[in-house]
Amino acid sequence: MNSNTESGRDAEIPPHEEGTLLDWKWQLRNSIKNPDKVKEKLNLNDVELNQMKDVVKRYPFRVTPYYLSLVKADDRNDPIFLQSMPAKEENQLYFDVQEDPLGEEHDTVLPGLIHRYPDRVLLTLTNICPVYCRHCTRKRNWKNGEWIRTSKEMDDIYSYIRSDKRIRDVIISGGDPFILCTSKLENILKNIRHVPHVEIIRIGTRCPVVLPQRIDDELVSMLKKYRPIWLNTHFNHPREITLQSRGACDKLICAGIPVNNQSVLLKGINDNVDTMTELCQKLLAIGVRPYYLFQCDPVSGTGHFRTSIFMGLDIIKGMRGFTSGLAVPTFVVDGLEGQGKVPLQPPDYMLSLDYNHAVLKGYKGDVFRYYNPGSGMPAPIQDESNKIK
Repeated sequence: MNSNTESGRDAEIPPHEEGTLLDWKWQLRNSIKNPDKVKEKLNLNDVELNQMKDVVKRYPFRVTPYYLSLVKADDRNDPIFLQSMPAKEENQLYFDVQEDPLGEEHDTVLPGLIHRYPDRVLLTLTNICPVYCRHCTRKRNWKNGEWIRTSKEMDDIYSYIRSDKRIRDVIISGGDPFILCTSKLENILKNIRHVPHVEIIRIGTRCPVVLPQRIDDELVSMLKKYRPIWLNTHFNHPREITLQSRGACDKLICAGIPVNNQSVLLKGINDNVDTMTELCQKLLAIGVRPYYLFQCDPVSGTGHFRTSIFMGLDIIKGMRGFTSGLAVPTFVVDGLEGQGKVPLQPPDYMLSLDYNHAVLKGYKGDVFRYYNPGSGMPAPIQDESNKIK
């Protein structure tokens, strides 16, 4: 099932039938959870296999047949391999990492409900994902077996949302909420949509990337009934944009559901200007807006993926002005212990600002004066003197 083509994309997929590769439930039933099952497919040697097994004792492993088919079998630096296969570095200690660096547990008001910002809450429906991404920020949730929120837990969550009229935005996350059957998801959306002060529902899912078969007509027709819904997904590398993932995004967009992308900056996967520019340009070409580029969180078991913040700044600086502004995501560091997202937007184009004028720098590096309206001073006559050598 491996694809060893140059792009690693568009594996042969038969027409849709129940119980085939294009059936999302078949994909889940046949997900690989044991490293032994990928040994031959990926040409693993015994040392590599044993290292994977050792990691899986601490951090579970799961990959869909579809996503596995994108891996280049003999390339240990393959971006799909690195994101999905357990690595010995997950068991190494890094001084700055911790289980819950963002303080989500502190902001958890009910089981499954995080209330950090005044007007929005984050609902974690499950800890199950089609693929357990090795860089996951909620890796701590993998330890206690797979779970889905109970009906009682959900009723408590609905009551809390109804009781706080400040809440206008509900973010549904996990795990991956699309792991639930469509009827169960609809019941959740219906209950949330019945709350008068909730204006926006957002869904965070990686299914368009790792399980595009899940975005079927039944799901999309159901979601359409509960708009406005905004969907955030998670492409990290251009090779994840395939015929199948493109089709999944197109179905959502054609149903009036905007799709945004939230990438994570990952060492050896997308930590350079060329890769990130290619990814964001290709996302725009399939109608997906590059939204955030996250600095990889200091989560236990993910330290080997973390890059310098300077790398993220350099990537944004290398994109700004050299590609469409729509293609440039906001580079964000998620603050520790509940401090929230901190956007970092290089380069610093405003060098100084006073009552009369600003000194600005263009993307090519030229520096110039810009009159500050509203100062009460007459606007200067624009000439070559405004350019600063």
